[in-house]
Amino acid sequence: MKTNIFTLIGVLVSFSAFSQVGINTTTPTATLDVNGTMKLRQTPAAPALSGYQILAVNLNSGGDFQVAQVDPQLIIDGITINANTNASVYAAKKSAGISLLSLALFPTGFRAVNFLAAERSVGSAALFSDTDNTYTIPSNGIYAIGYSFRYGTGLQASILANSPGIGILRNRAGVGTIIDSRAFSGANLILLSLTISETSINSLYTFQAGDKISFGLTGSTALDVGLLGSSVGSFYIYKVSN
Repeated sequence: MKTNIFTLIGVLVSFSAFSQVGINTTTPTATLDVNGTMKLRQTPAAPALSGYQILAVNLNSGGDFQVAQVDPQLIIDGITINANTNASVYAAKKSAGISLLSLALFPTGFRAVNFLAAERSVGSAALFSDTDNTYTIPSNGIYAIGYSFRYGTGLQASILANSPGIGILRNRAGVGTIIDSRAFSGANLILLSLTISETSINSLYTFQAGDKISFGLTGSTALDVGLLGSSVGSFYIYKVSN
C-alpha cells in the first residue's frame, strides 16, 4: 500500500515539475507520451453527437499515432461526399390516421400534424422524432422545404372562418415560431361560397443545428376534426447550402 502511495506521489510530482510526461519513454514529445498499449474502462456513451467531439488517431511522419480532436460534422460530410448523397434529405406522406398535436410552445391557432418516422419515403429515421413529430436540423445552413396539405376532399362548401391554412413551425431552444404559412383560399360565387382547402409551401429557409421543424395547420380551431380522416399531408426537406 505504501509503495502505491509513493508511486502516486511520484507521478503527481512529475506532472508538476515537467510540462511533458512519458510512460515507458524517457524522451516524451507531447504533454502525455505513452509508449505502449492503453486501456480505457467504463467510458460513458454519448447520448447524441451534438456538443461532442470525436478523438481520432493520425499516423505522423515518425511512424507514431497521435490523438487529435475531430468535429463529428467533418466525418458526416466526408461520408456524404463519398457516397454522393445528402444526409439531410427527408420526406414523408400521411394519408390516414391524421390528428393534430397542440403544445404550449405553439403560437395560438397552430397545431402540428402527427407525422411519424414510419411514414417517411426517403431519409434516415434518426432525423425525425415520433415523440414530438418533428424533424431535427442536423447542421447549420440553408434548407429547401416543401409542404402540402389537403383538408378533407380539398373543397368545402363554405368559406371557413379565421382563415385556416398550413404552416411551418421552428422550435429553437424551446421557443416556437411560425416561419411560413399559406391560407386556404375562398371564393364567393352567386349561389355558393367555396373554400379550396388545399395548399402548399415551397421555399428556402436558414436554420441552426438542433432546430426542430413541425408541419401543421394554422387557424385550426375553425376546422372540423371529422374531415381529417380524409385529409392528406406530405413534406420534404433537405440542405442545399452552408
